[in-house]
Amino acid sequence: MDKKKKAAIAASIQNFRLPRYQELPDVGLYLEQTTRYISEYLTPLQEHAITSSMISNYVKKELIANPVKKQYNKEQISHLFFIAIIKSVVSIDDLHTLIELQKSTYPSQIAYDYFCSEFENILFFVFGLKDSIESIGTEESDEKMILRNAIITAVHKIYLEKYLAYLHDAKSK
Repeated sequence: MDKKKKAAIAASIQNFRLPRYQELPDVGLYLEQTTRYISEYLTPLQEHAITSSMISNYVKKELIANPVKKQYNKEQISHLFFIAIIKSVVSIDDLHTLIELQKSTYPSQIAYDYFCSEFENILFFVFGLKDSIESIGTEESDEKMILRNAIITAVHKIYLEKYLAYLHDAKSK
C-alpha cells in the first residue's frame, strides 16, 4: 500500500483514546446519554458503534446488568465499550462468555483499563502509528491471550473497513 493511503487511514485514528475507568462518569447516565457518550468516543473507529436498541438488547440478553433507576453506572458503561468494539467479531453468547471470564478473573476497573491499553496498543500498531506491539501488564495468562486475540481480530476488521472506505471515497472523487 502506498504511503499516502496508509497515512490517510492512520490519520483517522491518530488521536483515538478510550476513557479509563476513573474517567467514566461518576453519575449514572440514562440510556440516550449512555449511547451518546460511548458513540462520541467510538465514532473515529466506526459509525453507529452502539445504539439505544442495542444496549436494551444487551440488558435483555444479560450481557450487562439492568440499569438502576434507568441509569447506567461505570461498570455497565465499561462493559458496553468492550461489547461495542468486540461485538463485530464474536457472537452474543461468546461476548457473554468473555465478560463472565473477566468477572471471574479481574475486578472491573483493572480488566477495563487493561482492555483500553491493549486495544490502543494494537490499534496504533495495526494502523502503522507504532513499530511494535508492547507487552502490557506483568503476568501472562490464557485470559489475557484470549482478550488479545479478540482485540487483534476486531482491530483488523476496523482497519479493513477504514481501508475499504478510503478506496470508496477515492473512487467517488
